[in-house]
Amino acid sequence: MLQSPRSHSRRTPRRQAYSRRRMQGRLNLTASMVCLCAGLLLVSGLWNPGTIAALPDRSTGKIVKPSQTSQTLQTSQASQTWIQTPLSTRGAEILDRNGKTVLLSGVNWFGLETETHAPHGLWARDYKELILQIKTLGYNFIRLPYSVQMMKDSKVSGIDFSKGANATLKDKSPLEVMDAIVQEAEKQGLMVLLDSHRLDNRRIPELWYGDGFTEADWITAWTDLATRYKSQSNVIGADLKNEPHGKATWGSGDRATDWRLAAERAGNAILTINPNWLIVVEGIENGFPKPALKRHWMGGNLEGVRRFPVRLSRSGRLVYSLHEYGPGVYDQPWFSEKSFPGNLFDRWEKGFHYIARERKAPILIGEFGGRKTDSDSKEGIWQQKLVKFIKDKNLSFAYWSLNPNSQDTGGLLLDDWQTIDSAKQALLSPLLPAPTIKPMS
Repeated sequence: MLQSPRSHSRRTPRRQAYSRRRMQGRLNLTASMVCLCAGLLLVSGLWNPGTIAALPDRSTGKIVKPSQTSQTLQTSQASQTWIQTPLSTRGAEILDRNGKTVLLSGVNWFGLETETHAPHGLWARDYKELILQIKTLGYNFIRLPYSVQMMKDSKVSGIDFSKGANATLKDKSPLEVMDAIVQEAEKQGLMVLLDSHRLDNRRIPELWYGDGFTEADWITAWTDLATRYKSQSNVIGADLKNEPHGKATWGSGDRATDWRLAAERAGNAILTINPNWLIVVEGIENGFPKPALKRHWMGGNLEGVRRFPVRLSRSGRLVYSLHEYGPGVYDQPWFSEKSFPGNLFDRWEKGFHYIARERKAPILIGEFGGRKTDSDSKEGIWQQKLVKFIKDKNLSFAYWSLNPNSQDTGGLLLDDWQTIDSAKQALLSPLLPAPTIKPMS
């Protein structure tokens, strides 16, 4: 029997304080919630009857084949207003080709950046079914992590080729597997944001170089992908580097550590090849002098943008991003302050939201997630407050993660890679369903 790879942990060797606790127990699927989400999607016309191959089973949440397509669904699709790519920005908004405001509402699906060189879960599921499930749950894009090492290697693992469409992935390279994911996402009507998550396959580095890779290697990987997907309309942009931290600075002027300057170099190199991509720039951790907040998550510090904004060669392409987590990942001091949870809003305003409020650029919360969603635990309260903040401020987001094998957060799917974590999906339901690009017929 094919064995799944080890669970994915967000810890880095340097930040042992970021150790993640395994939480016990799993939530069972609530059939009524799945049916309600499915019903809302059906009525809204966000499912394409011409391309849908399956629906969630009422009792298990698993994907099953439908018996027929209703005339009502065909009528709903005909009246659907689709997102038209490429995307651009204006002030705090992301816009489609026709100037319509777009909110990116997505999930992270990791694995390509690991030793398997393939999205995780393909040992349990057909990749087309997984992509369909993302779509039917109401999300409109996938944040797809990769590693620079993946692009240099030729072998993949962790795939059961006997499962449905996975057979077509046999003997493919990691890049060709990425191609298949991107192309199927387009068929289903999902956008893809590429994420340079790691350099090697083992850890998230502090800087954009190291672990045997140079800055030139990192930028070349991006320009190769910009060339490869230049005509792939559902690939909307580049999340340049996952979670700069440690030695990373912002506005220091030091070419070796100033992440803002490195982001400009990489972003402009990409835009030279593909001027239609969004360039997503994450924050740092602590490398900004006299910050308003003493501590941040890795990649979560965007305080430096006010004095030192990122300057790209093409206007209307910049999006700032951050990652936000709760005490289930690490019990930061602010979770124990007497003012919790009211103190969260001040942190979010000072740390990143001022950028959108002052209409400098759009904000994407590129990762957030946790195991608890209840109204009693600190983690559950934090998640509820953040979802409300995203809703109230009209922010884009990508939930971490689809994968259940994220040690510290769990996923939208339970360990069988089939059943939906109904509590998490219910938590995110105020943000869903999200308008999508038009599926391919």
